[in-house]
Amino acid sequence: MQLEIDPASGVPPYEQIRSQVVAHIAAERLVVGDRLPTIRALATDLGLAAGTVARAYRELESAGITTTRRRAGTVVADGVAPTDVVARQAARAFVAAVREAGLDDDAIVDLVRGELLRRHEA
Repeated sequence: MQLEIDPASGVPPYEQIRSQVVAHIAAERLVVGDRLPTIRALATDLGLAAGTVARAYRELESAGITTTRRRAGTVVADGVAPTDVVARQAARAFVAAVREAGLDDDAIVDLVRGELLRRHEA
C-alpha cells in the first residue's frame, strides 16, 4: 500500500491517510483481513507524528472500515464492501461541505430527504 502526504494541501494529514486507505479498499488493492502498517512504521515512512497516524486509524475504525486486533494489528474489517466505503466517503465529504456552508443537522437531513424524493419522481 503506497500512501503519500501533500504538506501543501489544505487537507489535514490524518484525513489524507484516511482517504487514501479508503481509496485502496475501494480499488480492491486492500481486501478484508489485509494488515495496515503499524502506526509507528507509517508515521516514520511519512515523516509524521505517530499521533497523526493514530487519528487516521481511529477514524477508519470508528467508520467500521478497519478493526484493531491484539497481535494482528489494524486490518481491513470483515464485511466492508468497496461500494460501502465509497458511499461513506461521499457522505462524509457532503456533510463536511454543507456544515461549512452553515447548515445544521436538521437542515442537512431535510436537504437529503428532499433530494431523495425528487429523484424518486424523476
